[in-house]
Amino acid sequence: MRAWWLDAGEGARIDEETLRSEGIPARALPLDPEAHQPDLDALKAERGYIEQDVIALSPETPNLDALCAKFADEHHHDDDEVRFTLGGEGIFDIRSKDDRWMRVVVEPGDLIVVPAGRHHRFLLTEKKAIRCVRLFRDTAGWVPHYREAG
Repeated sequence: MRAWWLDAGEGARIDEETLRSEGIPARALPLDPEAHQPDLDALKAERGYIEQDVIALSPETPNLDALCAKFADEHHHDDDEVRFTLGGEGIFDIRSKDDRWMRVVVEPGDLIVVPAGRHHRFLLTEKKAIRCVRLFRDTAGWVPHYREAG
C-alpha cells in the first residue's frame, strides 16, 4: 500500500499508523485464502459485517468507464467500504479529518476500511483492473451520497 498527501505530492508519504489515526484501518494480509480468511472473519465479527463477496473489474468488464464514473466523484456511504485486494490495483482518494486529500493506492494483499460517512472517491490505475474481497453489513449502505460543490 502506498499513501501520500495529494496537496504535498507523492514524496509526502502517509504510513499505516497515520491512516489508523485518521480512522482508516489499513494493513497487509497474506494472499493465500487459508491465511487471510481468519483475519477477514475476525474483522467481520469485530465490526458486524455479515456478507463477503468478490468483485472484479477489468478492461473486459462491460461498460467499465461508466461503472467507474459513478465512484470518481466525491461521495460517502452509510456503511463502511471494506476492500481486500486480491489482484490488480486501485486508488482511494480519502478526505482526512481536516478535509485534506489522502491518496491510497491498494495492491494485492492490501486491506482498507473507508469508514461510513467519510468522503472519498475511487479510481482505477492505468492497468484498469482490480479484484477485491468486499465485506459489508448490507449492500443498501453502499449507495453513494455525493458531496455538493463548494
